[in-house]
Amino acid sequence: MSDLRRALALLELSPRRVASAVAAGVATLGSALALAALSAWLITRAWQMPPVLDLSVAVVAVRALGISRGVFRYLERLTTHDAALRGTTAARTRIYEQLANGNGGVALRRGDVLARTGADVDVLGDVVVRAVVPICVSVVMMLAAVGLLAGIAPAAASILAVALLIAGVGAPMLATRSAKIAEEAGADADARFAETTVQALDHAPELRVAGRLDAVLAEAARAADESVIARDRAARPSALADAALPLSIGASVIGSLLVGIGLYGPAGGTASGMTPMALAIIVLVPLAAFEATAALPGAAIALMRGRIAAGRIMTMLDAAPPQWCDYVPSGALDRTTARSALIGPSGSGKTTMLRALAEEYGSDAALFAEDAHLFDTSILENLRVVRGDVDEQQATQALRRVGLGRWLDALPLGVHTTLVGGAKAVSGGERRRLLLARALLSSAPIVLLDEPTEHLDQVSGESILRELLTTDGGLFGADRIVVVVTHQLPENTDADQVIDLGRGAAKKLFADS
Repeated sequence: MSDLRRALALLELSPRRVASAVAAGVATLGSALALAALSAWLITRAWQMPPVLDLSVAVVAVRALGISRGVFRYLERLTTHDAALRGTTAARTRIYEQLANGNGGVALRRGDVLARTGADVDVLGDVVVRAVVPICVSVVMMLAAVGLLAGIAPAAASILAVALLIAGVGAPMLATRSAKIAEEAGADADARFAETTVQALDHAPELRVAGRLDAVLAEAARAADESVIARDRAARPSALADAALPLSIGASVIGSLLVGIGLYGPAGGTASGMTPMALAIIVLVPLAAFEATAALPGAAIALMRGRIAAGRIMTMLDAAPPQWCDYVPSGALDRTTARSALIGPSGSGKTTMLRALAEEYGSDAALFAEDAHLFDTSILENLRVVRGDVDEQQATQALRRVGLGRWLDALPLGVHTTLVGGAKAVSGGERRRLLLARALLSSAPIVLLDEPTEHLDQVSGESILRELLTTDGGLFGADRIVVVVTHQLPENTDADQVIDLGRGAAKKLFADS
C-alpha cells in the first residue's frame, strides 16, 4: 500500500460522508450543465416567437436551476469540509497517541515534528477537499457532458471529449510537474527554515551568549531565499497549465460551432439537419462542461503534495519491525505473570524486546517509551493523550501517586499549567514521573514501561520500581500486567519474573515466592 493510501487511512474517512460530498458536487455542476443547455434552448426557442405558455416550464426550470446551483454548492462545501476536518482530527489523534507512546522509527528535530503533525496533516485534509471529491465529480460531469452532445452531434461530442482530456489530463500533468519542482527543490529549504526559526525562538539568549544567533538567523534567511527560488523555477509549467484550460474551451466551442453549421445547412433547420435550439446547445454546453475540469490542476497538485506529506508522516510513524534479540531463547518471558522486569546494560536488547512484546500484544498493550513526547500544552492535556476522559481530579491523584504532589502544589494553575516548550519545561526526573502518571491513567490491561526511573535519584528510583513490581498496594492493580525495563533492579522486589539480558545471554530468574 502506498504511503498516501496509508496516510489517508489515518483520516478514517466515512464513505457515507465522502459519497454525500461527491453527490452534492455532482448536483452543483449538474445544475450548471443543465442550466447552460436549457438556457440555450430557451433563447433560441424564444427567437421563434412561440406562444408564451410554451416557454413557461423552461423559464421556471431556469430559475430553479440557478437557485439550486448555489444551494448545492453550499452543501458540497459543507459536507466536504466536514469530512476533511473530522479526518484531520482523527489523524492527529492517532499520531499524538503514537508519539506519546514513543512509537516511530526515526529521531526527528522539533521543527520536523511540528511540520509533520501540523502542516502535513492539513495537506492530507486538502487531498480530500481539493482532490478526492473534485476528481470524482469531474469524471461524472465530463462523461455526462460528452453523453449529452453525443445524442445531438457525435462529431461535436468527440471534439469536446478531446478538449476535456487536454484540460482534464494535460493541464493537471503540467501543474503537477510545476508543483513537484517547487516541492522537491524547496522541501529541504522549508524544513531548514522551520528548524532554524524554532531554534532561534527557543534558544535566542543561549545563542546570543555563544555568538551564534546571527549565524542561525542568516541560515534561516538563506533557507527562505532558496525556497522562493525553487518556486520561481516552477512558474513556467504552471503558466502552461493555466493556459491549457482557456485554449481547450476555445477549441471545443469553435469546433462545435463548425460542426453545427455544417449540419445546420444553408436552408437551416431541415429535417435531416440541425435545429437552431440544438445548434445553440452544442455551442454553449461546452462552456459549462469545462467547469468540471477547472479544479483538476489543483487536484493534481494536492495529490502530489499529499504523497510527499504522507511519506514524511509515515516515515515518522513507521518504526523498524521489532525483532526478538537473537540471544533471547523462545519462551524466556512468561507472558502470564502479573509483574516482570527486563534488566541488563545498555545495548543488550531490552527496548527491542519490549517493542516486540508491544507488537505481539497489539491493542491490549500500551508502550511508554523513555523518549515519549511531552506537548506544549497543559499538564492535564498531556495526560489525556492516553485517555481523553481524564478529569482534573483523576489527573491530580495520578500525579500525587507518582511523587509529583509537591511540584503540582507549587504550580500557579495546577494541572491547567502549560508546559511551555514541552519537555523543556520540566526536569528529567519530573518528565519521567509525568510519563509514569500517563501510564497509570491508561486503560490498557498490559503496561510496558521503558526505563521509568531514569534521571531519578537512587532512593526514589528504587522506591518507584518496588511499587511498580508489586500487586499488593503498588501503583498498578493486580488486574493489570506490568513489564518494566531497567538497568538495575533493587533488592526485595515482588517481581514475578526477571529476564537478565546481560553478558550476551538471557537468564530467567524468579522472585522468591
